[in-house]
Amino acid sequence: MMHTDPQVSGRLRTSDPPSPQGSPATNMSSTSSVAQPDAFAYWEELISQTFVPLSAKPIKEKKFVGRIQHSTIDAIGFSDVRASSQAVRRTPGLIAQCDNEFLLASIQISGSGRVEQDDRTALLSPGEMAFYDSSRPYALQFDRPFAQLVIQIPRDALSIKETRQFTARTLGRGTPAAAVVPFLRSLSGTASTNTQAALMLAPQTLGLVEAVASFASGLKPPAGALEAAARQRVADFLRRNLADPDIDAESVAKACNVSRRTLYRIVGDQGIAYQLRRLRIERARQLLIAEPERPVGSIASACGFESESGFYRAFRAVTAVTPAEYRRDSGTSRQ
Repeated sequence: MMHTDPQVSGRLRTSDPPSPQGSPATNMSSTSSVAQPDAFAYWEELISQTFVPLSAKPIKEKKFVGRIQHSTIDAIGFSDVRASSQAVRRTPGLIAQCDNEFLLASIQISGSGRVEQDDRTALLSPGEMAFYDSSRPYALQFDRPFAQLVIQIPRDALSIKETRQFTARTLGRGTPAAAVVPFLRSLSGTASTNTQAALMLAPQTLGLVEAVASFASGLKPPAGALEAAARQRVADFLRRNLADPDIDAESVAKACNVSRRTLYRIVGDQGIAYQLRRLRIERARQLLIAEPERPVGSIASACGFESESGFYRAFRAVTAVTPAEYRRDSGTSRQ
């Protein structure tokens, strides 16, 4: 049963993360805001209000700590959860307390986890993910301290209506999840610092999640899911290979297993060259700040520019300043 100590509940309401419905927002809640004897009661209410009604118990009788950073992006919840060992259950009685239904996906960041639903068990290591459905009983267990990113999507937003075939299956290397997990983690981080950028990327989330779910269930993904997955493959390939000055549309299409027609639809009218230049300049900005003593020519080469002069022209065209001016204005040059 959920704890309902009025002092704990009162403190929880003041810092409670928003439901995954409504306008974009980011909130942080932690057991550090309550006395240690109240910590787990607070935590049980916190996870119930962040996700769906849940029961929980600590696995080890030690000091319990837990923290959730919750963001909402276009009705999809992103929760970075870091806590001590525990067991969590979603029971028929708790299901009856909530009319809303969600598809959830846990992405393991550190430690290990277990997801049980529909007579299956998914064991999660860092980088792996598993789905579970709030409309049916499930159990989560963490035998040691852990960190997870939990994605929460309203069921009525999904084109896939039957979830029993893909819940509690471990999805990682060798599956579409290998490309989707980094995107979701990056989007979650972006939401806490740049709401507008996160909202621009949000439309891809449903398609990517449905692509992974379809793979896990053995079904053909919806058309939107296939294109979202292809878009992510292209974006990942370009980021991994932006230092290669010989990348062109043909090599990208071949590496990502898409036709050139699909590739041009994915990258837009401005084409591969424009997308590469944007990514290269973005990377150059990062290196100019992160490595203030590194020669500009070395950064140009590391970002795929064939000459320092070409890098200067491209950088100035995008930023309106030279690399040296950008580095100086960022306050990272040695005084």
